[in-house]
Amino acid sequence: MKDHEIVALYFDRNEKAIKESEQKYGSYCYSVSMNVLASPPDAEECVNDTWVRAWGSMPPHRPNNLKTFLGKITRNLSIDRLRKRKRRAEQELTILMSELEEAVTLPDDTDGFYLADRDA
Repeated sequence: MKDHEIVALYFDRNEKAIKESEQKYGSYCYSVSMNVLASPPDAEECVNDTWVRAWGSMPPHRPNNLKTFLGKITRNLSIDRLRKRKRRAEQELTILMSELEEAVTLPDDTDGFYLADRDA
C-alpha cells in the first residue's frame, strides 16, 4: 500500500492504518529504536507507542513522507525512554550511595576509639 493511502486511512480513522504502517515500516521503526536503546523489549514498546502516537497525530498532521514521520516519532519516544532509564539509574545510585554512607559512617560517640586502639 502506498504512503498516501495509509495516511488517508488515518484521516478516515480506519484502524487498518496501524496494521499497514506496522507492516510497511515496523522493522524500520524497530531498527531506529534499537539504535537508541539497544534493548529489544524497550524497542518493541517504543514501536508500539509509535502507532498510538501516529494515530493521535493524523489528523491534523498530514505527513509528506510517512517513513520519516514515523521514524521521527520512534526516535523521540526512544530518546525519552533512554532519558527515563538514565534518571532511574541515577536515582538508584543516589539511594545506594546514601545507604553505603550510613553503613560506613562511624557513630559520633566513638570516644576516640580507633581500630588501632584494639590491640593496645
